Amino acid sequence: MTHQEAGERLLKAAGGLADKITEKQYTLQPELLERFGENGRMRTQQDSQYSLNYLAESVLVKSPNLFTHYISWLKTLLAGYHVSADDLAINLNLIKETLEEEFDDASKSLVLDYLEMGIYQTQQHDVAQGFVNESFPYGHAAKSYLQALLDSRRQEAFGIIEAELESGASIRDIYRYIFQPTQYEIGRLWQLSQISVAQEHFCTAATQAIISRLYPRWLIHEPQQKKLVAACVGSEQHEIGLRMLADVFEMEGWDTYYLGANVPNGSLLEAIERHQGDVVAISVTMTFHLHLAKELIQMIRNHPATSHVKIMVGGYPFNIDPELWRTVGADGYAPGADEAVAVAESLLAQQSANCNVGMIRE
Repeated sequence: MTHQEAGERLLKAAGGLADKITEKQYTLQPELLERFGENGRMRTQQDSQYSLNYLAESVLVKSPNLFTHYISWLKTLLAGYHVSADDLAINLNLIKETLEEEFDDASKSLVLDYLEMGIYQTQQHDVAQGFVNESFPYGHAAKSYLQALLDSRRQEAFGIIEAELESGASIRDIYRYIFQPTQYEIGRLWQLSQISVAQEHFCTAATQAIISRLYPRWLIHEPQQKKLVAACVGSEQHEIGLRMLADVFEMEGWDTYYLGANVPNGSLLEAIERHQGDVVAISVTMTFHLHLAKELIQMIRNHPATSHVKIMVGGYPFNIDPELWRTVGADGYAPGADEAVAVAESLLAQQSANCNVGMIRE
């Protein structure tokens, strides 16, 4: 059985396996009911299914680092809810036991190898580095901006951005050195349970509103030759990074069509055809959506009206494994907006060169 077959089979079985794992954990640790109540049982089931989904995706794309990074992230997140690394290790070992009992023999060893790496990761010491530092470019402004958002002072946050622009900062600088690192830091603070989901949502919405207020300062209205279509895969809700990427392309003279989140595959193909896109940017934040990205890319390749389009991918899983873009069938990957522009320009230049060679041969 191939990696892809094993991963796909595990994805389909994840829900039923998670139910059995949860039952085993509460039988083994009856004190969990007292510690976390009935809601804790539901969360254990959800976390078990997420772990199985991440494990499945990691196997599917042959990238064990995706699973070990997830376990490191999960261990830190659960610590904020008073779930220890030992509790997590017990859960992962019960996943192992259940897979040994229930999962297909042909793929069992393959999946268990990846799982063992995750179990080992629970015993490692992880340090979550901060993303905002005064020693970085515009670091003092980023720190002040972040604090204003955390204190729900949105107008003050906008004032910080205006002051930097008046002092000579470019909007590209603001995106790269203030908006991007503060968004990463907000995600880290939520992971550490230092801010609530409501705070995280407020901060993200505030930055999106400030980005919108900046549009009149730079938005280009003349039609451009190069065209980018940008969308999040599947039900992804983490769209602000892709929005900033589309804005940077626009600043570089591209026509951009930012579609955002929850775009059905058929609608995306229609948009690429209607806007005559040259490059499509697909964002994936949640690792368990990788198979959806792979399916979407195949659809774009197979559709006669979109088969010529160059496809770029980006997001958290691709930052963990920089070669992953090849596995999902994309033409390129970039860790940030500035790098993405360079990659897109290079892809179009290669395409043009290949066309010219073809014409000469004819």
